[in-house]
Amino acid sequence: MDITVPPSVEALASRTREFIAEVVIPVEEETGGSVHAAPDELRRSLQKQARAAGLLAPHVPVEWGGCGLDVRGQAVVFEEAGYSLLGPLALNCAAPDEGNMHLLEVVATEEQKEKYLRPLAAGETRSCFAMTEPAPGAGADPSMLSTAATKVGDGWRIDGRKWFISGAHGAGFAVCMARTSGAPGERGGATMFLVDAGRPGMRVVRDIDTLDEGLFGGHSEVVFDGCVVGPESVLGEVDRGFEYAQVRLAPARLTHCMRWLGLARRAHGIAVDWAATRKSFGGLLGDLGMVQQLVADSEIDMAASRALIWHTAAVLDSGARGGTESSMAKTFVAEAVNRVVDRSVQICGALGVSGDVLLSRYLREVRPFRIYDGPSEVHRWAIGRRAISQRRRAIEGGEPPRFRRFGGEPS
Repeated sequence: MDITVPPSVEALASRTREFIAEVVIPVEEETGGSVHAAPDELRRSLQKQARAAGLLAPHVPVEWGGCGLDVRGQAVVFEEAGYSLLGPLALNCAAPDEGNMHLLEVVATEEQKEKYLRPLAAGETRSCFAMTEPAPGAGADPSMLSTAATKVGDGWRIDGRKWFISGAHGAGFAVCMARTSGAPGERGGATMFLVDAGRPGMRVVRDIDTLDEGLFGGHSEVVFDGCVVGPESVLGEVDRGFEYAQVRLAPARLTHCMRWLGLARRAHGIAVDWAATRKSFGGLLGDLGMVQQLVADSEIDMAASRALIWHTAAVLDSGARGGTESSMAKTFVAEAVNRVVDRSVQICGALGVSGDVLLSRYLREVRPFRIYDGPSEVHRWAIGRRAISQRRRAIEGGEPPRFRRFGGEPS
């Protein structure tokens, strides 16, 4: 794995670092990092300044208005953007828009790219990805998809209820997953539809109160009730929605890891500065062995997280699907970031749980990462199942098992 950072990427990362420090962090401190219900002017102001600095949409190909970074380049720049909760929003590389841009780039027609991708990359609109449903519908198991799209003339009628749709409030359009064949529990039969906000039959019915408040637009419940769309609204091909979801999901898991690693670095930096200056028990807090252990464990977690992210980025850049690699990265980084931020709160003590620094806000923001984009338990199940299945097929194909019974004879 080549871990050399090209000079052009390092330059972009350096400019991002300066932009976050000078422009974004003051806004984060002013808002307390809580922007789920902030006016759209805040987003537009930050993105206007990022555009002027040449930093907007670093992940998007140049032809569609971005900087054209590959996944390894994104790993470097997104980590710098994630140093502030509002950094990804400012650079227009935050979820769910970042994942939707990649999906549109790969799957959409040229006409759809002009209508949806170009303005999305430019920050002229926002989007949401409407897949998750209330139980017993689609969640960690997407095959439970129950929202239905029925053929009506040359178009489709969409009916169903979506839940926890990030960024839906104020979004200009939704990528809606609906079942066009089969039944809930079956793995095929889903289709993606591009549905413009304000389309009759599509309504945001409520904003959900959640632990996190740092995602612009929050998380909403959306109802599709007789929402009719034309054939031009189909994204990709009918009944291939689950396949297209993989285009989005593996990279999106990884970009989440990149951004949250940046925030973990921020929290850790606050804690280390506190340990290096706070006097306690006749010396500096950082002179205490237990505090040094907390700091060391966080340094290890961040270094391991970065290595996993970079490895997975190289796999994705090679053209491979990277499903297992992204599951491993998502599981480890989600938990490591939580550990780093939690240790930072612990080191800072009362200051850490106060509102005088943003550590308590960061702790609330990173906790849901262990759930969305697949809970840690689901990823572990998938990783373990793949490993066992691969080995079982090898043994059934004639390869001897890697153990021997007592007595030295093969089993």
